[in-house]
Formats: sequence, C-alpha cells, structure tokens
Amino acid sequence: MKILHTADWHIGQLFHEYDRSDEHQQFLNWLVQLLHTKQIDVLLISGDVFDISNPSAQSIRMFYTFLNQATTAKPGLQIIITAGNHDSASRLEAPKPLLQSSNVHIIGLVEKDAEGNIDYEKLLVPIYDASGNIRIYCLAIPFLRMGDYPTIADCANPYTEGVTELYKEAFAYAQQKKQNGQVIIAMGHLHTHHAEITELDKTERLIMGGVECIPATAFHPDIKYVALGHIHKAQKIGGKEHVRYSGSPLPMSFSEINYKHQVIVFDLDQEINNLEAIEIPLFIPLQRIPLSHQPLHEVIALLVQLPEKDSASETSPYLEVRILLDGPEPALRHKVETALVGKNVRLARIDVKYPASSQEAPEFITPEKLNELQPIDVFGKVYQSRYNSEVPTEILQLFQQVAQEVNQTAE
Repeated sequence: MKILHTADWHIGQLFHEYDRSDEHQQFLNWLVQLLHTKQIDVLLISGDVFDISNPSAQSIRMFYTFLNQATTAKPGLQIIITAGNHDSASRLEAPKPLLQSSNVHIIGLVEKDAEGNIDYEKLLVPIYDASGNIRIYCLAIPFLRMGDYPTIADCANPYTEGVTELYKEAFAYAQQKKQNGQVIIAMGHLHTHHAEITELDKTERLIMGGVECIPATAFHPDIKYVALGHIHKAQKIGGKEHVRYSGSPLPMSFSEINYKHQVIVFDLDQEINNLEAIEIPLFIPLQRIPLSHQPLHEVIALLVQLPEKDSASETSPYLEVRILLDGPEPALRHKVETALVGKNVRLARIDVKYPASSQEAPEFITPEKLNELQPIDVFGKVYQSRYNSEVPTEILQLFQQVAQEVNQTAE
C-alpha cells in the first residue's frame, strides 16, 4: 500500500500579520493532485491541522473542502488525522461520525473508561487493502496532554515515562489483534530527543515546559513507520529511517529559509520500500536583507536597489530586514517603509541587533543599593545593558527635563 505522511498545516496562520489563505489553498490543491498522480492509498496527517483551537469559518471550509476533493480525486483513499497541540481535540472530532463513512478517521481525544483505563480500541485504526482485508493497524495517537497518558509512580519524568508507557500499551493492544500478513504503524504529535528545531519550535518548547522529550526508543522496533508531527523541520529521528517528522508544508518562520519543505511517500508491505521525500513548491518565498545585520544606512542603500513591484505579481516575497544599531532609533520603521515604497516585497519583520555587551557578568544590586539610586541612574544602567553604550547627552538632558517636570507637578 502507498502511504503519504504530512503534518503541521497550521491552516489559518498569519505570517507576521499577512493572511496565508492563498498559500494554504495552493498547497492543498497541489496535495490533491499528488494523491491522484502517486495513487496514494493512505494519507496520514499528524496534528496541527489548524493554527488555533477556534479556527475561522474560512479555515474550516478550506479543510473540509480538501477532504471532499481528496476522496473524490482518489476513490478508496483512507485518511487518518490526529489532533496537535494547536488543535481543539473535541472540535476536530466533532464531524467524526459523518466522515467515517468516507474512510476519514479523526482522533483527537484519549478516551477512558470509568476506572480510568485508556480505550486503546479507539486509538487503533484498521487500514484496508483494495479487497477489503485489513493490511495495517495504525496507532493514531494525538497530542497528549496531562491526564491523557498513564501515571507512573516514583518516576523522574512523568511526561516522558507516561507517554512511553502509552505507546508501549497501545502497541501491545494492536499486537494482540494483528494477524499474519498484517503490520503496525504509528502516529504522534510530540517532541523527540535530539530533534533539530526551528525558531518557532523553540517558542513552543518553552510553552510546554522544556522537559517533554520522547526518545526514539519509545516506539517498538516492530512498528514499521512512525509518522510524527510538531517539529516543523523534516527529519529522521535517532538515525532511524522509519521514524520521521514530515515537517510543515509552509515555512512558519524566517529560520526555515534555507531548507526544503516536503511530504513523505512510501510503499508498505511487510517492510517499507521506495521511501521518498517529495518537495513542496514554495508559493511565496522568504527573503532576508542583508544576510547578516548591518548598519542602518547600509541596509537602506540595499533596500532602495530592490526591483519595483510588478502590478501583475502575486508572489512578492516576505521580507525580513536585519539591522545593526548603536542605540534607539524611533523612526526606524518609517525609514525602512519609505525605502520600500513601490518595491516587490512584503515587509514582514525588522530584526534589530545591538553591539554585544562587554560585561562579563551582570552587576548584582542589593536592595540597599537600589534605594540609593536615582531614577537617572536606573535609566542609565538599563540603557547600558540594552545598547552597550553610555546614554547620549541629548537623551540624558531630555530625561532630566522630564524628571524635573514630573517633580514639579508632584509638588
């Protein structure tokens, strides 16, 4: 059977306030065509279908229109979708009874019985061949929140050990049902040890607490393929060809500017064959000017040399401007936007850097010392720590003037 693995669509995402509906629609159109031309039997979507838990009506319509077009373009296509941390598990599952008649399976919730035991039957999706025989069992595991996974007594890391135990128990349950000639695959939306992360992934890791990492050994060696989501960079994990992140179809941040986005396609009989990464077209490119931070006057000179916008162009790149400043520049955005008037770019981000601090360690100020400091002293220390330079005379004079007026008002 031919399987396609994708994840982290983030439908509805705004890229630095730019609407990406057209990009997502182009990706979905491309994917429908690929499902047809590659004659895909099974589509795996490993979480984060939407960017927010309460997506817009337009985003929902786009997703369900895709499901209709995909199953129409490839009759018999089986689709398995798991919820990610950006999705609302219950909202994603809401149309589940209707979609199952179309071989579309959505798993968002980990259901338990009255005694608190996980219902693994509802996390196990059978995949049928053209003759109607079960060929594959899929452990369709969504993003796991606290309370979803087993509680391990006296363990060092409740999340890691709990999630590992869930995959162990799920595999054991599937193994009991599996018959000769059948194989097991798995899905997951999680962070694995040693995964290469992007700028946006780092933000999510901080939100999650920084300890939620799962080793590749959590997945039983007899699981033929593990389709992962959550990390936006496509990669294999633990040196294992069959444990993979497909990555996001669209770049989610400028840190993803230098690598290709893809989906994974492979044949699965008793083993994996013909595994290939198929590159997704870049519908709107990313551009950085300059490649490394430079002084403002040099950056402005580069910006004014950019080509003029063609009125017929619909693919103007998103632009990140990288600037090195010695101090505050109140009119910075106005200067950059003025230089870009009529240019064939979409200003998405201005990334500012200041000279690196020469201090070996931050100065420790006791409460007694703090009480002795005047407001001008505190302002000077904050300015020094941020810009690595003394407060300019004109700013110092302005601060003193404002402080004097405040004092007079208070009196």
